[in-house]
Order: sequence, then C-alpha cells, then structure tokens
Amino acid sequence: MNAGATPFVPIHDLAAACRDAGIVIAGLPTAVKADVLAAMAGRIEQRSQEILAANALDVEAARSSGQAAALIDRLRLDSSRLAGVAAGIRAIASQPDPVGRVTQRETRPNGIRIERARIPLGLIAMIYEARPNVTADAAALCFHAGNSVLLRGGSEALQSNRAIALALREALQVHGLPVAAITLVEDLGRETMMQLLQLHDLVDLAIPRGGEGLIRFVAEHARVPVIKHYRGVCHLYVDRAADPDVALHLLIDGKTTRPAVCNALETLLVHADVAAQFLPRAAAALRVRGVELRGCARSRAIVADMIAAGDDDYAAEFLDLIIAVRVVDDIDAAIAHIRRFGSDHTEVIATRDEAAAARFIGALRSAVVMVNASSRFSDGGELGLGAEIGISTTRLHAYGPMGADALTIERYVIRGSGQVRHPQSAA
Repeated sequence: MNAGATPFVPIHDLAAACRDAGIVIAGLPTAVKADVLAAMAGRIEQRSQEILAANALDVEAARSSGQAAALIDRLRLDSSRLAGVAAGIRAIASQPDPVGRVTQRETRPNGIRIERARIPLGLIAMIYEARPNVTADAAALCFHAGNSVLLRGGSEALQSNRAIALALREALQVHGLPVAAITLVEDLGRETMMQLLQLHDLVDLAIPRGGEGLIRFVAEHARVPVIKHYRGVCHLYVDRAADPDVALHLLIDGKTTRPAVCNALETLLVHADVAAQFLPRAAAALRVRGVELRGCARSRAIVADMIAAGDDDYAAEFLDLIIAVRVVDDIDAAIAHIRRFGSDHTEVIATRDEAAAARFIGALRSAVVMVNASSRFSDGGELGLGAEIGISTTRLHAYGPMGADALTIERYVIRGSGQVRHPQSAA
C-alpha cells in the first residue's frame, strides 16, 4: 500500500490510529517539525501535475452536475493557487513553535512558581467542503501545533484531496513518522460523519468549514467541542469623515475580487451626509464589474435603478456579485444595523475620524474589525498566520482567523520545593 492510501476501516479505528500517531507528533522537536513541513511543501510542488489533474476531474464533475459558480470557484486549483498552498506550508514552518511556549510566569508568596504553557489539543477532526487547499492548510497547521488530524472533505473534492493527502503523507513517511497522523476519511457517507461526531473519547475538537448547512449539521450533532462560523455577512461602513477614494477602493476590493469567499463584503452602509456624493460613484464602479445592487428607499432615491432590498438581503451571505446597500443617519445607526444583521465575522469602517473609528471598534464584538483596510485581509495568511484552519466566531479559546496557536491550549505547570497547602497535616 502506498503512503497516501487509506484502507477502508471503521471510523472509530481510523480515529484511534490517528490519535495514537498524534502522541508521536506531539513530542517532536521544533527542528524536526520544520523539516517535515518543508518536505510537505516540496512534495506538493513535486506532485503538482498529479494534483492539478485530479482537481480538473473534480471541477469537471462539479460543472457537469450543475454546481453553483461559488462552489466551483472554491474547488478550483491552478498553478498559482497550488504554489500558494506550498508557500503557506513553508510560512507555517518558519513561525515560532507554539508547543511548550510559556505565556505567563508568577511566583507566589509561598515560593511556588506558576507557569502557563501551551500544549497540543490532540486529535482534530476537520470537516469541510469544496476547498482542497484546506487539506494542506489544516494538515500543516495541525502538525506544526503537535496535533494529528482527521480530514473529512466533501465528495466534490475527493480526487483533489486524495492527491494532496498522498503528498503530505509521503513527507511523513520519508521522515519515519506515522502516516496516520494525517488521515483522509474517504467514506463520505452521512452515517460515518455522524459516528465521527460522536467520538468524544477520541476527538478533541471538530472544526467544520463550508456552507451554513454543513456547519449547522456538525454543531447540532456533535458530542465533541466544535469551533465554527455559520456565515460571513461582512459590512463596509462609509463614515461622513471617510476619504471617498479610499472607501471606493475598499468597496471594490472587498466585493469584487473574489465574491465567493467568506471575507467578501455583503453590505454597504453609507452615512447620509455623504451618500449623495458617494453612492453614484460606488454604483458605477460596481456595475462595470458586474455587481447587482439592492438598496433601501433612501439609496434608491439617489441611484434609482437599484433593486429594492429587504431584511432577507441584509441578512444574506450572497457569495456572489450582489451587494445590499443602506443609507444610515450616523455611526450609531450603522452599528445598530450590523448588530442586527451581522454574523460576527468581519466589519470595516472607512473614516479619517479617530473618534469614529474608536467608537466602531468598541461597539462591535465581531472577530475582526478593520479601519480603512479591506475585508479581504480577514484571512490567516494575510494576518501572518501562514495559513488558517478556519475563522472562529465561536467565543471559546479561539476567535477570528485560526492559526497554529489556536490549535494549542494553555495548561498550568507548578514548580515547588516541597510546599504543602496545609502544613499542619504534614506534621
């Protein structure tokens, strides 16, 4: 059997083998992990033609079955995207090792020394759709953080995921490490996924990444901890003190460069004081790029041929060249709109007023808040994480784009010299 093959075995047995392999990975020195990650990146490059050929089969099957353009865009790999996958793995390898890092030290009056240090989470179940790059990103991040990983991709990307997993597992094999540390689940039946989500004695964390339906299914059926985000309803608020050129650039980049991703803009909010000047420019720039505008009555009074927008539009993650527009009286109205319709993912304010920026930041609890920067930077790679295993809007130990640090947890290490809590009991 070659290094990438995964025999058909019950999911419990796959998970148990993956967990046991993780014990080996958790104890690896930093230098060894860096060497293995470099080998993973190299194997991705060496096998690029095989990976792209496998991906072409997946893309053609998706087109033939009438899959949505947004899914096909997330599914598709090309030489540039694959080069980005390899570069992301190398970036992860170059980052500080989170395992064993002491984040806090304190000496108590009784002489006990208290440390808080990071350790691996254990076995991660990554459940995802369409994006074959997630296979590499998740595996590399989990490995760097000392974890093993079960990769359960979607049927639409099975050929791509197999080819990528083969390359990654070969890197483990040539370094004498258990290939089960990176396990691709090839039984994609719903019953098998249900069984996986019940393995609370083996799986330490499940991370679903895909459409809202998948994420809700995982969250509702899991007996293991789940980190998730349901939707990316991201807003740009153009303040009355905004530089209009900056605001326009943020709008175009955030909406049109890759509309099918979760950090794309879905709603434009514009202060009433600047709406008459800004909205016609914005509408013209968006329309030339094929964007459909759906606006409130005040927006349509300025740009008459917008489609009328309702609450469903303001709550929508379009994942397409569509944007909802609303004119608001002030920053507090913009904040109220975001609180009502937002998904705690990413919000952007365009303004030259520092007080307005501070108000916007302080009033919102979204995982990422940006001032005069595109929502498209809400991404692990762009924020220096090398890659991301997902974006959490779940308020647990991780919030926002998740890199290797988010795949570790802190524990206490206590160092003493014989201290006891009740000295009289030792007399």
